[in-house]
Amino acid sequence: MSDDIAFMPATRLLALYRTRKLSPVEATKAALRRIARHDRALNAYCLVDEKGALKAARESEKRWAKGKPCGLVDGVPTSIKDLILTKGWPTLRGSLTVDPKGPWRDDAPCVARLREHGAVLLGKTTTPEFGWKGVTDSALTGITRNPWDLRMTPGGSSGGAAAAVAAGMGQLAIGTDGGGSIRIPSSFSGIVGIKAQFGRVPAWPASPFGTVAHVGPMTRTVADTALMLSVIAEPDARDWFSLAPDAIDFRRGIDKGIKGLSIAYSADLGGRKVDREVAAIVAAAVKRLAALGARIEAVDPAIGDPGPVFQTLWFAGAANALGSLAKAKFAKVEKRLQEVVTMGRRIALAEYQAAMTARAAIGSTMRQFHQRHALLATPMVAVPAFEAGRLVPRDSDGRDWPAWTPFSFPFNLTGQPAITVPCGFTKAGLPVGLQLVGPPFGEALVLRAAEAYQRAYPLTERRPPIA
Repeated sequence: MSDDIAFMPATRLLALYRTRKLSPVEATKAALRRIARHDRALNAYCLVDEKGALKAARESEKRWAKGKPCGLVDGVPTSIKDLILTKGWPTLRGSLTVDPKGPWRDDAPCVARLREHGAVLLGKTTTPEFGWKGVTDSALTGITRNPWDLRMTPGGSSGGAAAAVAAGMGQLAIGTDGGGSIRIPSSFSGIVGIKAQFGRVPAWPASPFGTVAHVGPMTRTVADTALMLSVIAEPDARDWFSLAPDAIDFRRGIDKGIKGLSIAYSADLGGRKVDREVAAIVAAAVKRLAALGARIEAVDPAIGDPGPVFQTLWFAGAANALGSLAKAKFAKVEKRLQEVVTMGRRIALAEYQAAMTARAAIGSTMRQFHQRHALLATPMVAVPAFEAGRLVPRDSDGRDWPAWTPFSFPFNLTGQPAITVPCGFTKAGLPVGLQLVGPPFGEALVLRAAEAYQRAYPLTERRPPIA
């Protein structure tokens, strides 16, 4: 029964709290038991605050007993990625360069909103150093592993968050996405993750990687994602990029279905290399969208190769993040990240400006594309999960993570919403994700389509094979 509680969606927990058939203390204990049992193998958490979580759960239990929950996620076990400031907990960013002494006096906007809505914060989840790559390992915390196969990576950089949710170690998780870091591990770990419109979820302090970086929810179900997004999208004056407050409830209209919806399908985004098994699983998922009534057209958006544009902006961001470190501290940084920072320092202003101009052209192309097509469907990642501890798959064409995840970072450049939903498993039992990209400010639409897919073809009852 404890494991059943741990794998219940947040929406189900809340319904049971409301009828007094379950308490937040029971749900929190179920998550903590899973952490105690499995996290030594998974390494999804770098900090667990059992005492603080149980205290928050007992306070939530009292509110529910009075019929007065304080918010939308009151009593739901939740984790925070260790790039996000959390009052009273160190935020070490997966790095040996950060002093754990702090002081740690602030909550980032998303954490503040979760507390206001009564979430039970379990702890901090692992990240590679400063979230710099698409897998999750660091000199500080070691290697994080995939609950579907402990030999494999859960992806990154929100790999700890993805592994925790997939393994029943908290229903909700905060991740970040500067080039796919929510969607890549969500796909590899068989969960749902959304990168909302840039500015939808307030962020503070501002990311050193600039306006490609997003904060967002990672959950087991689309309904939980919509619920969590409704909470963390609430305004915060500290983020001057944040969108105007509009009190959107992303749960509203999520069940309307996709009959008649125009969905473009790009199998390779203009010639990117995709693993055959992944390609076949995603193609089958797109046929299911058609069976649900969507109008599917195979078409590639004419965005060329955004890789060099992204690399220029991203390497410059790395130099911004770490370029001013003292020599002794910089020596502690992961070697490949040191190289990236060094290359970022060499980017000339004219080169950076040219990349920004190219970025604007890609964004304009996608906005026009969505005048004709409501959504774009693609594979989420070009490969299934590969061996943990590696930066790239053994047969990768590139040295860094963008080489094997060409479907994620283009939509960080454009800032538009994109979601991944589980759509199948490889013969080896590894999850595969379907990406649905929406028009600017179209989170409600991508959530609606993902919900229609997940309702018709649910995979949430299937649990990872860890004991």
